[in-house]
Amino acid sequence: MAVRFGIDVWVKQRFRALKGLRVGAIVNPTSVDASFRHLVDLLHEADGVTLGALFGPEHGIRGEAQYMVAVGDVARDRRTGVPVYSLYGSTFESLSPKAEWLKGLDALVFDIQDVGARYYTYIYTMALSMKAAAKAKVPFFVLDRPNPIGLDLVQGNLVGKRYRSFVGLYELPTRHGMSAGEIATLLNARERFGCELTIVPCEGLKRSMSWGQVGRDFISPSPNMPTPATALVYPGMCLGEGTNVSEGRGSCRPFEQFGAPWLSSHDVAEQLNALDLRGVTFRPCSFTPTFDKFKGESCEGAFLHVTDPRTFDPFVTGIAVFQTCRELGGRDFAWRADAYEFVDDIPAFDLLCGTAKVRQGIEGGWPLARIVAGFQDELRPFLALRKKHLIYG
Repeated sequence: MAVRFGIDVWVKQRFRALKGLRVGAIVNPTSVDASFRHLVDLLHEADGVTLGALFGPEHGIRGEAQYMVAVGDVARDRRTGVPVYSLYGSTFESLSPKAEWLKGLDALVFDIQDVGARYYTYIYTMALSMKAAAKAKVPFFVLDRPNPIGLDLVQGNLVGKRYRSFVGLYELPTRHGMSAGEIATLLNARERFGCELTIVPCEGLKRSMSWGQVGRDFISPSPNMPTPATALVYPGMCLGEGTNVSEGRGSCRPFEQFGAPWLSSHDVAEQLNALDLRGVTFRPCSFTPTFDKFKGESCEGAFLHVTDPRTFDPFVTGIAVFQTCRELGGRDFAWRADAYEFVDDIPAFDLLCGTAKVRQGIEGGWPLARIVAGFQDELRPFLALRKKHLIYG
C-alpha cells in the first residue's frame, strides 16, 4: 500500500479543516495528490473553501525558473483567476509574504516536496512564511510529504551564525533526516515564531522507508532535481555551486556527475576511488553542458555511483570531490567569487558548508579526515532536539 501524503489525507476528508475559510496556498508542480491532481485545483473546487491567493517559491509556481533566478509576480492565475505572488525575488526581503498579501486570508497552506538537504530553499520559504503568518495571525498548515533521501540518517555539520543565508537560514545539519512538517514544528518551537501551526502528517510513513518503498512517482521539485538518486548525492555535490567546476547542470544527470574542461576524467576517478569512500564508486565520464558553466564545452570528470545508500555520506563525498578537483586542477580551479543567495561578502562555498573550515582545510592541504573531524560531535545537541519533534516512528 502506497504512503498517503498530507494532501491525500485532506482529499479523503474533503478539506473539512478549511471549510468556510479564505485560503492562501504555497505551491509548485509537486503539490499534487495520488491521482496527480494539483492542490490549487482541489482547493478551487472544494465545497465551502475560497482560494484567495497563490504563492510560489524559488523556481516559481510552475517550477520552470533556474536556480537563483528572481521570479516576478503574476497578476492572476490563468486557471483559477486568483492573485499569484512570488516568494523568490531579487532581495532577501522578497523571500517573505508581504503583510498586504495576507490580508483577508484565514489560513495559509504549504504543500511542496523537499529533498532533505540544508541548501534546498523550500524549507526556508516555509519558515519565513510561518513567521509572516504568525505576525498576521493567520493559521498555517503544512501538508507533509516524505523525505526522498530518508528520515533516519543525519549527516554533515551545523551552520555557524556568521554563515546564515538562504541556503542555510537556521541551525540545521547538511542532511537533516526530517520531513518538512517535522522541521516546521522544530523551528516554530526553537525560533519562537509563535505560529498557529498544524501539520497534516503522512499516513503509513516509517522513518526507515526509502522513496522506492513509498510507492509514489517522484515529481521533479526543481529543474535540476529529476530523480531521488539526484537528491541522494545533492547534500554533497551542491558544494560545486561554490566553485568553477560544473556540478552537471546542463547535462541529463545534474549533481550525479561533475567536471571541467581542464580536468582528466581518469585522474579524477582514480584519485577519488583511492580514498575508498564508503558506499560510492567513481566512474570516469565526459559531458557537454547545454547551459550554465562551460556551456558547449566538453568537460571531463566523474560520475558518482552510490553502491550502498546506508553507508554513503554525501557531504563527506562532496568535500572529497572538490578537494580533488582543486588538487588536480591547479590554477584553473577557483572558488566562486560573485554574490550568492543574497550574500556578497562571504564565499559561496563557505555559505554552503556553513563554515570557512572546509575551504581553509582544502587550501591548506589537510587530509579529508582532518577537514571533517568533529562534525559528528557537533550534531549531538541537534539530534537531541530533533528527537522531540519527530512525527514518524
